[in-house]
Amino acid sequence: MLPSLRNLKTCIALAALLCVTAPVIVTAQTPAPQTAEPDAANPSADAPAKDAVSAVVGAWEISNADHDQICSVGLSGEKRPGGYKIDFNRPDCVAKFPPLKDVVAWNIADDTIKLTDAKGKIFYEFNEVEGGMYESLRVGQPLTFLQNAASAADLVRTVEQMTGDWGVVRGSGDPVCIITLINAPGAAAGDLKLQVKPSCDKGIAAFVATAWQMDHNELLLKNNRAQIWRFGETNGIWQRLPEGPDALSLVKQ
Repeated sequence: MLPSLRNLKTCIALAALLCVTAPVIVTAQTPAPQTAEPDAANPSADAPAKDAVSAVVGAWEISNADHDQICSVGLSGEKRPGGYKIDFNRPDCVAKFPPLKDVVAWNIADDTIKLTDAKGKIFYEFNEVEGGMYESLRVGQPLTFLQNAASAADLVRTVEQMTGDWGVVRGSGDPVCIITLINAPGAAAGDLKLQVKPSCDKGIAAFVATAWQMDHNELLLKNNRAQIWRFGETNGIWQRLPEGPDALSLVKQ
């Protein structure tokens, strides 16, 4: 009986030892799995591109060096063949910037904004020259600018930029009157000459505009009865202020 008792005690001692050390053995031989964090440690390759696109999406204007030809465009983050969707008044803008005829998309790479067709053919390649201002100078094209609309709104328009023919538009229709702003002194101090072309809309002709001037970046049309129409610029279009029920705007011809 005595050897059996000794063997029993030995077995109990070994079992206790195994119970105590088992967790340590398991921990040592089976390391806890590592949790991968790809977003934090390895950001996706296209994340910078998405950030660049988001920074550019919004309202812009294309203009020539004199800023007397303007096309308002909207750069969208919606994908389409060639890059991303671009919106603009095609007939008006193509008349001012013929290469826009085949443009249906935009893209950005290395801080360069490209206007392309559906197959990626480049028609404009705008490189940033300062915050919110880009320029494109390609063979066979004049120097062309792309500017953030918010920045463009802060530009001070010169008399030279404003002279020429303007269409008076009621609502969103076609011009119902053409006026010519002339860079020549008018009858009163500070006024410049203005000419209303024949076949003008009766309601607008009744105002009998005779002069114009710039006042704190607003365009003023004046008549001999001391009446004034004020126009403020929004994305290249000059809206009458306040707008009122008969919404009038001026569009450079």
